[in-house]
Amino acid sequence: MTNLTKQQLHKLRKQLEGEKSEIEQRLAESDHYGLASSQREETGELSTIDNHPADMATETFERGKDIALLEHEDLRLSRIDSALDAMDNGEYGQCLTCGKPIPLERLQALPDTLYCVDHSPRQQVSDRRPVEEVFLTPPYGRSSLDEEGGYNGFDGEDAWQIVESWGNSDSPAMSENPDVESYDSVGIESEEPDGYIEAIESFLATDITGTTVSVIRNRAYYDYMHQEEGDHELESL
Repeated sequence: MTNLTKQQLHKLRKQLEGEKSEIEQRLAESDHYGLASSQREETGELSTIDNHPADMATETFERGKDIALLEHEDLRLSRIDSALDAMDNGEYGQCLTCGKPIPLERLQALPDTLYCVDHSPRQQVSDRRPVEEVFLTPPYGRSSLDEEGGYNGFDGEDAWQIVESWGNSDSPAMSENPDVESYDSVGIESEEPDGYIEAIESFLATDITGTTVSVIRNRAYYDYMHQEEGDHELESL
């Protein structure tokens, strides 16, 4: 039996009925978030395939959002109905799992709950993951060859880095590099040399015979010397 008084039950029932009425009114006014009509009817087009695919993409996104909102409202209605049924059966206010009384403060905050804090299903974090993650593990899936010993050729990660260098939706704040200062440094391993392995290769050159060595004093050269990585005899070349 519940330990709630009749006055407390009456107040909680009014709260539940008020929330239920509000949800039903919202669904009626929005025509269930417009899901009663098709996308073609909403856009006013004779066909959903027209000359403006971006417009259709926007409509598709909005439709997906409306479906999520409707599912959320349906879930709330289902929980409210279950709570009202529990009131009618005299089971409201007791945890369905352990049978212990649910504190009044919790019921006032979540009048549709049928569980105590320790057994609330909302605390159960799902460990279900998209099946695509199995195929894409490790990153870049089968196209990543970095783990293969002795291989330093072009692979899937390199392909993504080239595409990413042209821009994506990430900002410097989202970069994995904490010292990023511009969009040019946002990409994965953006500091990695492009077209060479060692820094010295970017400024040291020879003639066609390979006998005459020269130094191109570019930014990489000055960084190399500033970091005390090389022989200062290079300065005399």
